[in-house]
Amino acid sequence: MLSPHELATLMLVHSAPDQIDTTRIELATLLHCRLICVEPRSGGSRRPMLTAAGKHLLDAAARVEPKRYDDASTREDDNPVW
Repeated sequence: MLSPHELATLMLVHSAPDQIDTTRIELATLLHCRLICVEPRSGGSRRPMLTAAGKHLLDAAARVEPKRYDDASTREDDNPVW
């Protein structure tokens, strides 16, 4: 399971790969999980890129609906008063 920081880093790799700090510790986990790869660039710089697995993970995360807090199970009148 990815931490919130690792998931955010994966989103950054997707949206702004040239602006991400390649010394971020989260990149090591993403590399280990094969969610990103690192592309060498001219001048010795490196650019993180999503792998197919990383793209699939972000696509799946985008499909998850956020929890709604206005449903009947969370109304104040349904909660007991202690």
